[in-house]
Amino acid sequence: MAHYILKRLLLMIPTLFGVLLITFAVTQFVPGGPVEQLVHQLQHGGREGGEASVGAEGMYRGAQGLDEERLAEIRAFYGFDKPAYERFLAMLGNYLTFDLGESYFQHQDVLALMASKLPVSISLGMWTFLLTYLISIPLGVRKAVRDGTPFDVWTTTLLLVGYAIPGFVLGLFLLVLFGGGSFWDVFPLRGLVSDHWDELSWPARIGDYLWHMALPVTAMVVGNFAVMTLLTKNSFLEEIRKQYVLTARAKGLSENQVLYGHVFRNAVIPLVTGFPAAFIGAFFTGSLLIETLFSLDGLGLLSYEAVLQRDYPVVLGTLYIYTLLGLVAKLLTDLSYAWVDPRIQFGALER
Repeated sequence: MAHYILKRLLLMIPTLFGVLLITFAVTQFVPGGPVEQLVHQLQHGGREGGEASVGAEGMYRGAQGLDEERLAEIRAFYGFDKPAYERFLAMLGNYLTFDLGESYFQHQDVLALMASKLPVSISLGMWTFLLTYLISIPLGVRKAVRDGTPFDVWTTTLLLVGYAIPGFVLGLFLLVLFGGGSFWDVFPLRGLVSDHWDELSWPARIGDYLWHMALPVTAMVVGNFAVMTLLTKNSFLEEIRKQYVLTARAKGLSENQVLYGHVFRNAVIPLVTGFPAAFIGAFFTGSLLIETLFSLDGLGLLSYEAVLQRDYPVVLGTLYIYTLLGLVAKLLTDLSYAWVDPRIQFGALER
């Protein structure tokens, strides 16, 4: 086991290096970089397109334009006075200590900036993860037991309809219906909590938080039910048809004993092995459209705005963290196969 884990950890290094190298190379050729954006702002009064000019005091020359000396100062301000390979190697060295640099436009440490957006992404991801598993697994078991019945047919229809509706369309519908649009004003339109949240008691704070989360979480979670529910159903159906189930029934065991004492622990293996990736992803998942629709300032919106503004420290820093967590989640997923199913050997995984 130790040899397999060490091998997988070592393989993460070239993967991370390749992802960062390709992304860094692409950013060198994308037009409208931070230097060009800052020059545009300075030439138009330093007020258009954001706040990149903050921290670059003394560089503004108004409508007179910018000479080569001033442009050189701006390039040095962003570190573009050095060759690309030097900047890339310096970035890799900083990333080893999780120093992700400072945002060009928001002038905050990238890690601190990501941490400030985490409450929204954790809220959306955690509730999506919990509700998906808590509803889909029991429903999938029920559908497997009642395979082919009207219950199975109409629940499958509802699941596929929910899967076919994009999350942002459902979110817009919920806002119109329950957010004070044309019908009922039941749920808030924006934010994670109310403006007076700090003044509320703890029970009231919890209620206020859940009240704000109801619509965005519903919009995100409905589309996830179909895949998990049908995966659970098919996994249980495959186990129910095996010989050991017939043997257990022949011994006089009740249907619940057969289902939950024998079938469940075998059928749940494909679902359990997906827990690590789903759980880690829950802390960084998010939907740009859902966050925008419900005015939630999360990691999805942060990454999108960073790409638009050419905020390279945020783009590369978030990509580094996402890729690292994704690789760790993949390793934990592979290990969980052997942990929950003794028939799987690490030697076989290595081959």
